[in-house]
Amino acid sequence: MPDSPVNLDEYEPLARARLPVEVADFIAGGAEDERTLRRNRQAFDRWALRPRVLTGVTAPRLHTNVLGQPVAMPVLLAPAGEHALSHPEGEAATARAAAAAGSLLIASTASSLPLEAIAAAATGPLWFQLYCFSDRELTASLVTRAKTAGYRAIVLTVDAPVLGRREREIRSGYAVRRRLHRGNFPDGRQGSFDASLTWDVVPWLRELSGLPVVLKGIMCGEDAALAVEHGAAAVIVSNHGGRQLDGAPAALEVLPEVVAAVQGRAEVYLDGGVRRGTDVLTALALGARVVCIGRPYLWALAVDGQQGVGRLLGLLRDEIATALTLCGRAGVDTVDRSLLSAGGQGPAISRERGAADR
Repeated sequence: MPDSPVNLDEYEPLARARLPVEVADFIAGGAEDERTLRRNRQAFDRWALRPRVLTGVTAPRLHTNVLGQPVAMPVLLAPAGEHALSHPEGEAATARAAAAAGSLLIASTASSLPLEAIAAAATGPLWFQLYCFSDRELTASLVTRAKTAGYRAIVLTVDAPVLGRREREIRSGYAVRRRLHRGNFPDGRQGSFDASLTWDVVPWLRELSGLPVVLKGIMCGEDAALAVEHGAAAVIVSNHGGRQLDGAPAALEVLPEVVAAVQGRAEVYLDGGVRRGTDVLTALALGARVVCIGRPYLWALAVDGQQGVGRLLGLLRDEIATALTLCGRAGVDTVDRSLLSAGGQGPAISRERGAADR
């Protein structure tokens, strides 16, 4: 394609040129003053990698696995609603691109396409992101549908008992929300989020689905420990891409705390602000098994559909391989805290990185 981006950030301006303003702001926006949105990006600037020389590394290993599922690199596609706002093929295009790259898509409850249609289009594994509704029967039906369609894990979002105040949407008059497709609710039956949810939901979902349950939205050690105690197979350290509680810390800032609390009893993933292969290595060095990206692939989807998402994942894969080689690491399985500069966090680097996060 002409003017092909050479890094993930370059997709956003190209996508904005193609999308209505309110759709672009819907994708990019965070809560209130968007402090947490910016902080997710800035947190990576506080860490430095340690280059090593004369190591003989030539073709580092990028593959790993999540919940026993092999993936070609330590990057998953985070759940994000309404892919058809970016491209007419919606989640079908995203799922195909993820599979071609050896990654996997976590399909959202708020997808444009029905979860069954996404599964039919996919040529690789899928996980299903779940919102729990006050109508528990409706929630159970989504879980049952996901299992029947072949999804391999249930990813429960736990940080949205209510929606954060997303002021870009308020200013647009919620223009996008009036156009949502809501593919999983063809009869219009969609309840409100269950704000009364407690930890008992985790064993309920495990029993109902027979699948591993992943909790997305863990931001402190106490909740990480409780997640493990209630049977979560993995947790995603996430502040919902800065779209919920403004003023919360960056996901990367609390990652070490969560890893310490889990004590190896569950897998730990991270989303929030990842834009470079060096960001991926920083997160892995602090204890994440993989990272998840969200906004970047929606921009790429808007630019060039399935091919755009595939190219974006290829760019990130190449950056990870380059960074591993320059750090003298033979594979992602060799990344640990010693990859980071001694002394831990340094001063933040003051630079404008744009308004995008997960």
